[in-house]
Amino acid sequence: MKIIARIYTDFPDKFGVPRQSGLVPGLTGRIVFEPEYRDASALRGLDGFSHMWLIWKFSGSVMEKWSPTVRPPRLGGDTRMGVFATRSPFRPNPIGLSCVKLERIEYGSEGPVICVSGIDMIDNTPIFDIKPYLPDADCKPDALSGFAGKYADYRLKVEFSEGLGDDVAPEKLSQLEKVLACDPRPAYQNDPERIYGMSFAGLNVKFKVSADVLTVVGIEVCKDN
Repeated sequence: MKIIARIYTDFPDKFGVPRQSGLVPGLTGRIVFEPEYRDASALRGLDGFSHMWLIWKFSGSVMEKWSPTVRPPRLGGDTRMGVFATRSPFRPNPIGLSCVKLERIEYGSEGPVICVSGIDMIDNTPIFDIKPYLPDADCKPDALSGFAGKYADYRLKVEFSEGLGDDVAPEKLSQLEKVLACDPRPAYQNDPERIYGMSFAGLNVKFKVSADVLTVVGIEVCKDN
């Protein structure tokens, strides 16, 4: 398997990344091809599709050994399911699959760069392949979603402490709010006094959760930015 490209996103770490692609449509990423694959002819016809599949590597979750069962976070961390019945990153082969929206293709010094939205990957994630999404073939309206369907509409109410976010670009603030609404915490952590930290778009974000309300208590610019 050859790495053909890498995607650059606002998530330097795994914590906070949406659990599935499309959960936060406004989250964007830039797919930059490795030098060997910077050939515009390889993308001929791709701009006629609205969405595409990305096949990528769970670069932050590589394990030497695999387990036939995992603990899905949404089930509280104490219920085991078969690894092949989940989308857990801890798999025999650390491969991810995401459906993203193709926003545009740019051409410049980095070769063709694909701008996408609805991402669920950390920054610098290696990509193995890109395939067009075919709605007639890939969309199955009568498909069942198993135990995951119970949490499909789960969202937290997000509140910001007074003054927080005033210096953040409105677009990034809106994206941050939607990311936090998906509840980044492991489901087994429910201490209302615990302060969590998350990195997003060059920001260090601190928050706590009580019942179904997430309160942002701190936002600082990362020192590296």
